[in-house]
Order: sequence, then structure tokens, then C-alpha cells
Amino acid sequence: MTSAPVQGAQVVARVAGLLRLVGRSPEGMPLAGLVRESGLTRPTVHRLLSSLASEGLLDHDPITGNWVLGPEVLLMGSVASARFPLEDIARPSLRRLAEATGESAFFSIRRGGETVCLLREEGSFPVRSFVLHEGVRFPLGVASAGTAIMAFLPEDEQEELLARWPEHAGGFAANHTPARVRENLVRTRLAGYSVNPGMVLEGSWGMGAAVFDRSGKPAWALSLTGIEPRFKPGRQPELGALLMAEAHRITQQLGGEAAPPK
Repeated sequence: MTSAPVQGAQVVARVAGLLRLVGRSPEGMPLAGLVRESGLTRPTVHRLLSSLASEGLLDHDPITGNWVLGPEVLLMGSVASARFPLEDIARPSLRRLAEATGESAFFSIRRGGETVCLLREEGSFPVRSFVLHEGVRFPLGVASAGTAIMAFLPEDEQEELLARWPEHAGGFAANHTPARVRENLVRTRLAGYSVNPGMVLEGSWGMGAAVFDRSGKPAWALSLTGIEPRFKPGRQPELGALLMAEAHRITQQLGGEAAPPK
């Protein structure tokens, strides 16, 4: 009796993990990629995928061979969006940022130890960075949105993440060393906005500002991404001010209160 809840929770965790992996991009992911990323055996992954497909949560694309999100996910998402009208609130800010800067603008949400990109608005500048798009996840402290959010978390939460940093950051740990992350967090708190100097992908820069919930904790972030020449030091204060103004606007609309930089 005591083992049943543990086994059930394990299955739920595995199913949720596979759904997240498939949902990283509209193109989905092949079986081999899901096996590699999940760490599960091939028979286990195939069995879970087939079960999810039978419930309409996943589809198997016969052309690409990839597993993609199914129609039931769309239906559930449309219902959930009524509770979280974030697009109606965030989209105008993304448009203003893209129009004012020419860069691509993004809105991300914190989910546990990660950030997930929810929305994007393409800028007018013809050369773009394609590191970020809807569904992309990064560990907190990685990329501009994750740095902006982590910088304003309570110190004990920051230290908890840093204490297991290699495990938390995964493949991003090499460029995002604990010492470098700490420096970025301090700079972000002082400036009010984060700067990612090509740490995720060389030549692809980003800047971010946190959006706060009603309890005053960072729960979302606005960010801009583009190529390095567009994020020179002389332009960063201008971009940072625009990001913070829009982040403050969304915070107020959501009934939150921004924490002051320390």
C-alpha cells in the first residue's frame, strides 16, 4: 500500500517530463531524442508515448517521425488561458519593446527551477538570434530572463540553486560557472536588469527584467535578444530602461509590486 503512491507519482513525473520535452518546439522531438533527454529506457519511453497518444495528448508525425503535442493539450491550454490572461497583458509590452528597439522581445514564466518562454514578438532588425522561442526552457540563472528572475529571489533560494549548480545548470554549467553567475546576479540587482553576453550561444546577446507577482516575488520576465553589435555597453542603459518600464507596467497590471534593487 505504501509503495503505490510513490510508483504513481513516479509515472506522473515521467509523463510530465516527456510532455515538456515534446513541447520544447512545434516540431516536437524524435523517439531517440526523448530517450536521450529523459534518461529512461527506450521501451519505457515508447510505452508512455503510446499511452499519451491514445489519450490525444501527443501525436506521432508520420512524415518527420517526431512526437508532437496533441489536440487535447490545445484544448486544455485554451481553458487554462482564461485563468491566466497573460497574453492580453504582456503582448502590448512586447510590441512596444520590439518597435522601439528593433530587437525580438519575449515574455517568460518561472516554472520551478526553470524559465519557459511563453510569447515572442519579432523586431524589425533583419539579423536576429534564434536561441529563444515559445516553449524553450532554461534553468534559472541561465539566459537573461532566468538571470533577471533569480537575481530577485530570496537569498536562501539563490544559495539552494547555487549549492547544486552543476546538476541544476546541466549543459549550461560550463559557461555559467557559479562565480560568474554570482557576479551576474549582483550586477542585475544593482542595475535592475540583466545582461547575457553571449553565454548561451556565442554572439547571441540578451537583456531581461523581472515581472513581480502580488507577493513581490519575481514570477515572469521580459527580455530582448539579438546579435552582439546591437547590445554594446553604450546602448544597454537605454534597453534596460525600456525593459524595466514595461516590466513595471505588467507588474502593476497583475497586481504585483516590484522589489527595489539592492
